[in-house]
Amino acid sequence: MKPVNSTSAYGAFSIGEARRIVRDLFEPNPWLYWIDFLASMTLGAAAFFAIRRLPLSWPLVALAFAVSVAAFYRATLFTHELTHLRQGQFRAFRFAWNLLCGIPFLMPSFLYHTHVAHHMRRHFGTADDGEYLPWGAQPIWHLFVYLTQCLVMPVIAVARFALLTPLCWLSPRCRDFVQLHCSSMVVDPFYVRPLPTRHDRWIWRVQEVACFALLWGNVAAMSLGLVPRPLELVAQAYLTAATIMLINQIRTLGAHRYTNTGGEMTFVEQMLDSVNYPGGNWLRALWAPVGLRYHALHHLFPSMPYHHLGEAHRRLMEQLPADSPYRLTNCPSLWLALRQLWGNALASSRAQRAPARPHFTGGPLQRPVTR
Repeated sequence: MKPVNSTSAYGAFSIGEARRIVRDLFEPNPWLYWIDFLASMTLGAAAFFAIRRLPLSWPLVALAFAVSVAAFYRATLFTHELTHLRQGQFRAFRFAWNLLCGIPFLMPSFLYHTHVAHHMRRHFGTADDGEYLPWGAQPIWHLFVYLTQCLVMPVIAVARFALLTPLCWLSPRCRDFVQLHCSSMVVDPFYVRPLPTRHDRWIWRVQEVACFALLWGNVAAMSLGLVPRPLELVAQAYLTAATIMLINQIRTLGAHRYTNTGGEMTFVEQMLDSVNYPGGNWLRALWAPVGLRYHALHHLFPSMPYHHLGEAHRRLMEQLPADSPYRLTNCPSLWLALRQLWGNALASSRAQRAPARPHFTGGPLQRPVTR
């Protein structure tokens, strides 16, 4: 394959050279996927139900809650891997993930298929990219609005599948609206998703029916008294979902610089807008699991499986030239990236509040002549 070169003020970057360095790291290991996912779900479920079934003290309840959130969070993020696996690959794993995680958490895999647009060269950072907003160039209140979405999104997800799904079967107009505006896991609330193809529509329908049946099945079980302390279960499920969403939102804010205001970006600009968090302690594996702390590397090679990203990053840092733009994607900590994003948004807020300065034409300003 002919190397694709991008040049900027930071030097030249050759995708071909980078791919040569990591060419043996693109094959996923199915055993790692199964073991990792099933272990995460088992640990999360054990901690979740321990809170309901065991007489735990408040410190142990808090610990069990933290464990359930961390484990479920890791399990849910395998939807990101599913999006990048080749079509028809890991079919059994896709089915198991949807059955055990995607459907129960009301996030079936079809909701995340739009992620592909986030990796298209002409879409990244534009209005066609639902996973990118110019937070670094917007007033700071946009960040607050985004972070509060975790409080309402669990309720919206329930309404989407319990109420809107059956309406879609009855009204074509409602179906088109839901498919366009209510069927994407994105950060842009105004994102409009393309209508699905006939094949995709069949997949949507199956997964929607499964979510619908799960929700109303739970309602029936609670109404018949088959679920002990149903209100406590609902409250715990809501807090778990909202906490998982908040952690993922914070991680998302640190995944990019978010300085593009809508124009098409060069490859190097896209790479520099993305962030890697190499090294560090075990906390990074908690807030950015399944390889997501190597986000710039993931944008460089989207099809590389998560369990090879660490080794790929090590090789690239060792073998790429000293002036390679790739080295500028590294960030020492999530806190530093968030602080930079906060500073950019704060500066944007101040700039919008500042009074407009007079505009002079006809030549340079001159000092008034005093006599």
